[in-house]
Amino acid sequence: MSSTAQIGVTGLAVMGSNLARNFARNGFSVAVHNRTAAKTTALVEEFGHEGTFIAAESAKEFVDALERPRRLIVMVKAGEPTDAVIREFAPLLEPGDVIIDGGNAHFEDTRRREKELREQGIHFVGAGISGGEEGALLGPSIMPGGSAESYASLGPMLEKIAAKASDGTPCVSHVGPDGAGHFVKMVHNGIEYADMQLIAEAYHLLREVAGYSPAKIAETFRAWNRGRLDSYLIEITAEVLAHTDAATGRPFVDVVADAAEQKGTGRWTVQIALDLGVPVSGIAEAVFARSVSGHGELRTASRGLAGPAAEPLSAQAADAFAAQVEQALYASKIVSYTQGFHQILAGSEEYGWGVDPGAVASLWRGGCIIRAAFLDRIRTAYDAQPDLPSLLADAGFAQEIGAAQDDWREVLVAAVRHGIPAPAFAASLAYYDALRAERLPAALTQGQRDFFGAHTYRRTDREGSFHTLWSGDRSEIRTA
Repeated sequence: MSSTAQIGVTGLAVMGSNLARNFARNGFSVAVHNRTAAKTTALVEEFGHEGTFIAAESAKEFVDALERPRRLIVMVKAGEPTDAVIREFAPLLEPGDVIIDGGNAHFEDTRRREKELREQGIHFVGAGISGGEEGALLGPSIMPGGSAESYASLGPMLEKIAAKASDGTPCVSHVGPDGAGHFVKMVHNGIEYADMQLIAEAYHLLREVAGYSPAKIAETFRAWNRGRLDSYLIEITAEVLAHTDAATGRPFVDVVADAAEQKGTGRWTVQIALDLGVPVSGIAEAVFARSVSGHGELRTASRGLAGPAAEPLSAQAADAFAAQVEQALYASKIVSYTQGFHQILAGSEEYGWGVDPGAVASLWRGGCIIRAAFLDRIRTAYDAQPDLPSLLADAGFAQEIGAAQDDWREVLVAAVRHGIPAPAFAASLAYYDALRAERLPAALTQGQRDFFGAHTYRRTDREGSFHTLWSGDRSEIRTA
């Protein structure tokens, strides 16, 4: 088989097939391979008119079809299936060739694989790809990590197939070494969890407190999407809420079981945040909200518990409340991005990646699930001040969240009065209040730790670590 393919894709489920088609549509010759040869044949037969595909039945045929340096994209399930594919193909490759993992891999696995393959002279790129099936075909946001040399070979191709922001910039850039790309994709998904939960809480409040119908809420979200909340998730939320179930004639949202599933990246975000000591409370509450929704027996057993009997709102009051919900949603959304970028920067420091937060905001402006108009402002904030400690320290965001905070608080008061759970809204406001507080009760917590475990404490009036010898009414302070 002649070495004419510029890039190859192995693993031809929907994401892999659509990615291969995207390359072909953009003028690249693409070698395609799947463990089940029938999928390879079906792809070429159905979509061969879209560009140049080279079908390969065996691993050797696939590798032989690729021009040097070979660029091989793996689109299989994360974990052992990815390792199995690497074990199959790596012996057939030569120094300088590139393996790209386009799945949702754990970044630590990517770091391990990159190190192992680097020792063989093979480049390994962990590329986070966001945008789902449609994005893979029409243009995703791509977050590649790996060596600068591998990006020099691969980058121009990725830039051609990636989504384009409104200014025409490709939504892809070299994120950093080894696992940086998959780490950033993980945090992207964590923010996605938070964003979706915040939107769900806004819907719940508009439904149960304002008394809006799903169709009315869809109109509300459409109006919000024409303003500062302009984003892909707000857009599709309006579509989902406006949809009528064909079988029953009822609002679609009323016939869907209220148990949300998850694939793991949100959990990873929270777990790694704990390891790094980074507070991502809004993201964590979003993960826990999905978990609560799935415990059907627990919810059934608890359904008879007492709750408040709040008065319904008048039409005028409901509309005023909806405006407050918009403020709370926007403020909480800023917090979720603040927490996510904090985690990215903490991970970058921990692993020496040198991730540029402005560049990350830029590549999220199109193609990905969390694409939103205000990512331009986040990029501008980090470009203007690369060492910005928090998005809340940016003057523009600080002013907006300050203007929203009274309504934000009133929304949570209404949620409590009506017995509507709003954990992500509440966690986001608590985070905001914790950061702006002059003093936190952690002083008492540290005193307790010193009392029962001699864990020592620091003082506000002098340097050093101290321990108090606690004994009845008397105590003695000693330098630790």
